[in-house]
This record gives sequence, structure tokens and C-alpha cells, in this order.
Amino acid sequence: MKQIARAKWSELEEQRWRSVEQRSGDDDGRFVFAVRTTGVYCRPSCPARRPRRENVEFFSEPQSARAAGYRACRRCAPDSDLRRITEWVTILCRRLEEPGGAPTLREMADLVGLSPSHVQRTFTQEMGVSPRKYGTACRMERLRSELRSGAEVTSAVYDAGFRSNSVAYAQAKPALGMTPRRWRDGGQGEEIFYTILASDLGHVLVAATSTGLVAVRIGEEAQLVGEVCAEFPLADIRRDDALLSQESHAVLTRTLGLANAPHLPLDIAATAFQARVWSALQVIPLGETRSYSDVAKMIGEPTAVRAVARACASNPVALVIPCHRVVRSDGSLSGYRWGVERKANLLERERRSTESEIRS
Repeated sequence: MKQIARAKWSELEEQRWRSVEQRSGDDDGRFVFAVRTTGVYCRPSCPARRPRRENVEFFSEPQSARAAGYRACRRCAPDSDLRRITEWVTILCRRLEEPGGAPTLREMADLVGLSPSHVQRTFTQEMGVSPRKYGTACRMERLRSELRSGAEVTSAVYDAGFRSNSVAYAQAKPALGMTPRRWRDGGQGEEIFYTILASDLGHVLVAATSTGLVAVRIGEEAQLVGEVCAEFPLADIRRDDALLSQESHAVLTRTLGLANAPHLPLDIAATAFQARVWSALQVIPLGETRSYSDVAKMIGEPTAVRAVARACASNPVALVIPCHRVVRSDGSLSGYRWGVERKANLLERERRSTESEIRS
């Protein structure tokens, strides 16, 4: 019987069991293990006698163990890991947000008294991105601020914390969509075409470069055009309804909740984490929803729920990347950049469209 139970364990469970056997302090906060015979859950490093393997189950966080009916071990106090992790992750975030050169992983580990591997692993799980990528995003935001203020590019690059122009330029394309100089110049030299569609959801702006869509937004016409012009004040921004007729048809098809909307190329800036989240959203079937927790699991980051929510909120192309299909874990609708009523409307249309397809 033990061999049968053992065969059912996944590779992840095998790794976690080895951590429990070794009482690995590095894995505290990454998961808890619960013992069916005692009804207690513990951190991996708990000094208590090890349970029999077949009596153990694992949970990614204490809340899940409590929801399953287990209570916290009084000896190892596993719930305190959440507070401790939040504290040191916050310390490292503040350090990475400081101007100046980026700290090494070893320097960050020494700052909070943990091993580099533990810092790398847990920070990534909590924030959805690695310390290095978080630091890069902070430097890029400082670079944006410097460029907005009119600073010379070279000064802005070094003041933002980049070691050289070449490093900043290499990282600017995915974050800014263009080089720092052209971004500072308000998109000078860029051609952006847009059209405004009328729909019962409101006006829909569709904007694109020669590469692909850069924006799909819902709201009032003047506000929508103003937002694009404010983002790239020196770009050549022109209305061209005929040029974007194919894109318009595809977007309108999506507002109706229909399944036959053609694929549209995108030209949007994204961090590595945002790209993973947005890719996951695009595989959620029409007429279905997923929770933020579900999406976090889809991208292999089960604890990065808040980071997933932030990525959904920053989606620049409504409808094309269907962030409206993401809901709270209890099924209720959470905030939507273009209004919760529109979110409910879109989901209802997709459900009706799916039901019609099934009946036909």
C-alpha cells in the first residue's frame, strides 16, 4: 500500500517531502505540510518528529491548509512565515527602488540574512518577477521620469542607475517600445494610426503602428484620443478608418462576444512577467472565466496572485487580450479598467454566443 501511495506523488511533492525530511529552513514560507493523523500543519523546518509519509499532504500557503480543516502547529508557528516574508521582501523592494547601482543578489541576501538562492526563489514567487527584473523595472521607471523632465539622455541613463548607455538601450525597447531618445522626444518619428468605433459598449479606440496594435481602449472619444496623444505628443498620430478596417472588424467582433474574431498582431511593450500573463489570458476559452489564482498557476507562479492582478490592470489592448475573463476566486467580478458593467456585459455576451454554438 505504501508503494502505491508513493507512486501517486508528483515530482513537486517528492521535492517537498525531501525538504521536510531534511528540515530545510530555506523552504520555510514556500509551502506547509499537513499531517492527517494530527490535524496540524507545519513549516518544513519544524523540529517535531517526522510523520509517516502517507499521512502528509502539502499546501502552497497556510490559508489553504486552514481551509482544508488543519490548524497551525504551535511549536513551529508556520503562519509567522507570511509576515516575515512580507517584511524582508518589502525591505528588498525599497532597496531596489533606491537610485544608484543595482545591488547584487549576495548583497541583498546579506541585507536580510538569508541565502541568495532563498532570496531569489521566494522574492520571485512573491513579486512575480526576479529581483533582477524588478530592479530593472525600477531603473526604467526612473529613466522615464528623467526623460519626461527633459534631461539629456546620457545623464538620465546614469541617474536612473544604468551602468552604460548600451545597457539602457538594450533594455529600453521592450519597456518603452522605442529607444530612450525617441521616447524622450515624445515618439518623434513614430507613425501611429487610429480609428474610433461606435459600439453599445461606448466608443472604442483602435490604434496601431505598421507592426501591430498599440492600444484598444473603451470610453469617450475625446478622452481616448487625448490619452494616445499625451503618451506620444511628438509622434505622427493620424486617424485612418480605411487603413484599420480589418482591425476594426476584428475588435467589433470581440465586443459582440463572437468566437470567429481573427488574430491581430500586437506592438505593445511588456515586461517578461506581463507577457506571460497576457499570453495566458489569450488561451482562456470564450465564454469561460478564470480566477487570478488560476492564472497565477497557469504561468507557474501560484503565489503571484497580486502581480497577476496588476498585469491584468495594465493590459493596453482591451478585448484582444481578454482580461475581462479573469474574476475573483469566488466568481464575483473585480475591478475592470473600462468599468465592471462592461466586464459583466462582455462575459454575458460570450456565454450566450457559446451556448448558441452548442445548440447549433
